[in-house]
Amino acid sequence: MSLSPPSVTFDRRVDALGDLRILPDDTICAILDLLSPADLGHLSCVSSVMYIFCNEEPLWMNKCFSIGGSLEYKGSWKKTALSRHNLCKDSTETYHKPLQFDGFFSFYLYKRWYRCHTSLTSFSLDTGDLERIEDLSQDDFSLNYDGTKPILLTGLAETWPARKKWTIEQLVKIYGDSFFRISQKSPKKIMMKFKDYVSYMQVQHDEDPLYIFDDKFGETAPSLLEDYEVPHLFKDDFFNLLSHEQRPPFRWLIIGPERSGASWHVDPGLTTAWNTLLCGRKRWALYPPGRVPAGVTVHVNEVDGDVNIESPTSLQWWLDIYPQLSDEDKPIECTQLPGETIYVPTGWWHCILNLETTVAVTQNYVNESNFEFVCLDLAPGHCHKGVSRAGFLAVPGHQTENAQSSDSLNHPDMTRKEKRLKSPTEFSDGTTNQCFSYDIEFLSQYLDEERNHYCSVWSPNIYIGQREMREWLCKLWVAKPDIRELIWKGACLAINVEKWRNCLHEVCLNHKLPAPSDDEKLPVGTGSNPVFVVSDNVVKIYAEGGFESALHCLGAELEFYNLLQMYDSPLREHVPEIIASGFLVLENGLHRTIPWDGRGVPGAISELYRDSSREISVDSFTFGVLRKMQTELKGFDTSCKTIWPYLVTKRCKGDIFGKIREKLSEEDALNLASFLGVQVRLLHQLPLPFGNKTHFDINQTMLNKRPREFDAEDSGDLVEGSHIPLEWKLVADSLIASRRNVRRRLEQWGDPIPAALIEKAEEYLPNDVTDLLDIVKDDHGSYTSSSPSFIHSDIMDDNILMKPVSSSRDKHAPEDGPVKNRLNSLSNGHGGNQKWIPTHIIDFSDVSIGDPLLDIIPLYLDVLRGERPLLKKFLESYALPFSKVKDQDALTNNFQESKLKRISYRAMCYCILHDDNVLGAIFSLWEELKAATSWEAVEETVWGELNYYQKSLSKHLTD
Repeated sequence: MSLSPPSVTFDRRVDALGDLRILPDDTICAILDLLSPADLGHLSCVSSVMYIFCNEEPLWMNKCFSIGGSLEYKGSWKKTALSRHNLCKDSTETYHKPLQFDGFFSFYLYKRWYRCHTSLTSFSLDTGDLERIEDLSQDDFSLNYDGTKPILLTGLAETWPARKKWTIEQLVKIYGDSFFRISQKSPKKIMMKFKDYVSYMQVQHDEDPLYIFDDKFGETAPSLLEDYEVPHLFKDDFFNLLSHEQRPPFRWLIIGPERSGASWHVDPGLTTAWNTLLCGRKRWALYPPGRVPAGVTVHVNEVDGDVNIESPTSLQWWLDIYPQLSDEDKPIECTQLPGETIYVPTGWWHCILNLETTVAVTQNYVNESNFEFVCLDLAPGHCHKGVSRAGFLAVPGHQTENAQSSDSLNHPDMTRKEKRLKSPTEFSDGTTNQCFSYDIEFLSQYLDEERNHYCSVWSPNIYIGQREMREWLCKLWVAKPDIRELIWKGACLAINVEKWRNCLHEVCLNHKLPAPSDDEKLPVGTGSNPVFVVSDNVVKIYAEGGFESALHCLGAELEFYNLLQMYDSPLREHVPEIIASGFLVLENGLHRTIPWDGRGVPGAISELYRDSSREISVDSFTFGVLRKMQTELKGFDTSCKTIWPYLVTKRCKGDIFGKIREKLSEEDALNLASFLGVQVRLLHQLPLPFGNKTHFDINQTMLNKRPREFDAEDSGDLVEGSHIPLEWKLVADSLIASRRNVRRRLEQWGDPIPAALIEKAEEYLPNDVTDLLDIVKDDHGSYTSSSPSFIHSDIMDDNILMKPVSSSRDKHAPEDGPVKNRLNSLSNGHGGNQKWIPTHIIDFSDVSIGDPLLDIIPLYLDVLRGERPLLKKFLESYALPFSKVKDQDALTNNFQESKLKRISYRAMCYCILHDDNVLGAIFSLWEELKAATSWEAVEETVWGELNYYQKSLSKHLTD
């Protein structure tokens, strides 16, 4: 290929590309980027020009990132990609030289080649735009800079050991075999050994080189954290109240060669950042909030508020766009030198280009100056997020003539409604970006107040999880009482807390509960429904999923409590006591309450369910668990924004298990496992609402009958000739629905689920997922089945309460099962007499009917954290079989030999089909399984204990 315009008239493009010659070169490259490595190999043989296009290094660089895991650079990206895709074997043989062709010129490819080989040694102009000072006091910083404008500080890192130790040479000696995360345009997690990365830096000629951008470097190399400290100006970080596991990524080690860098962006969550350079030089460009840089497109998703940036690479922007800007349109600029720290306030656009090999450390944080902005950015919706980044461009009526649509092949996800906003020099109404006011009152007016901020679905790219957000606000409320006014404002933005406090006051007033104190103003817990603790009472307002979902959740919970009372189940001692329940109704700006015990159709919603109210008895649980499951399958569609169900329970003694987990000794943990085994057994033995027989009564009756003998009392009638008994029908329908889109769901979750296993998931699952249920056909053609059970569906660490007790016998200790015999012998293992005992299981709003195995999944993965000894202790107390039918002599030999007989297989299939990302928990708990090549290997590691338990229990029952 020629690197300059051809001097002859011959142009091989016409013959070599045929009809494709009408496409621009950038479009051809974008199309090729969609093809597999094997297809590229075949296409390169079509013609000389296709050979040139298909051998472009940037193309093969992208192919390397379609596979996650560790990366070893092979000297070229094509060789590296072929090796990673197992399309060639490593060989010491000399590779053929690339073919050369005359008569083809591409300005697009030439510019890319130029960017790959240009030198930046003289690219160090510093106009002095950014103020540069040695240091300043906290008061001066807060008054003049914090949250308002960037600054370069030259003296903050002079005493750090990192100033001398963080050179490439020294780092590779100490951490050469350590893996660090590499930044690239791919959702896959790419890791490289540091010595391999250094080797790559020395030989690469990429236009956008890889650079280390690792938020886990403190875990990979803890000693690096000893080489620096947070500068005194930035130590006040509100996120410090969260545990390291809860808080979002906040610190990064950054190492990159010449030409690498970060393209234009606004820091996640509208947080503030500081960045200290230890060696090399960095070029910075900055624009104030709301001013979209030239050449950048902001993608605003109108469904979930996701904001994505389409930007040229840092080098491309500096070379192609920057020179075309007028002086008034140019950014604030500076060249950062070793030892200098740059402060970037919330919402500021910035772009960084490494002029030579650099090593830096950066952290993002939240303090008083940006707290409200962070809370606003975390709130659901779309317009306010767009305005926060794109300014007036995202305001309806301002961007009419300037918003441009783009169908770029680099952005194929067009399934959601988006606004794509490009920055013009001047708006149609004559205003400019400089007129934009980055004020919290101005930004908050674009917040969608109609949306239920407390439990709306958040964007997948949100900076912090909803559970963590709620806990963070609660912890701030307790830890920083002097700024509660500010915290309240933030909570109003993020979770619309003012709305729920007004509801709480009406409930307290109507049921003569004490008025909430100042300490009780914020909701507690991490669940998706607002829950308030008021004196000795707990008030829960059902809001998750919209009105119809909330209605059925309360109805199912009330039906469940009624059954506990009706059958006098011992489980009653370990669940909350109900004081009141009903509906909050908003009329003419005022709230009123309507009591409801779960029976019939109350007057408050009779108009919404007019047809149902005529047919249903006032004594029936109209919106109980069965109707809840039916409605979930068809989708909730009844909407009402002025009525909220609520439940008042007596406050249970104890602390949330998730908050005191680290205080527990091994003996305490075993005691908890035993307690849970007993209580879950009681739950699974509770009679179902469609009959008067217990789990075992129904099971034994069905075992002794053939289908034609079933009657209504047995609830075993087959549905229209199907082999699925009626009581399993809803469970089966739910499994079938999950099976239909399992591949898409796993791909959306992605890392840490291995891509190779995602490919094999559908093959691993049975073709008919109803085979997972305890329903089989014997040699006589009869279907046998055990009954499904009541299941909690959400036994996790925030739904278990524990309390501390002294070593002497506590009169409130649980009296059931193995727990009773262990209480006197346990010690907390820390030299004191205090220990922790479990007291209650709470929150039955997700109560359902299904396979008991479904309750074991969250319990084992979240509460017991995958600890096999704890699972064994739980199973000892649980003492119920997970399959009675499949051990019957009447079953065929073929079935005995099938994988469906393995309890572990059923459990693993349920994990894959689960609506929540329990697979993410599995591959986080067992990191070694990320290298697994089969689901069978994962199954045995995670759930193998269930097989041994089932066999042991079957043998015991037989004896």
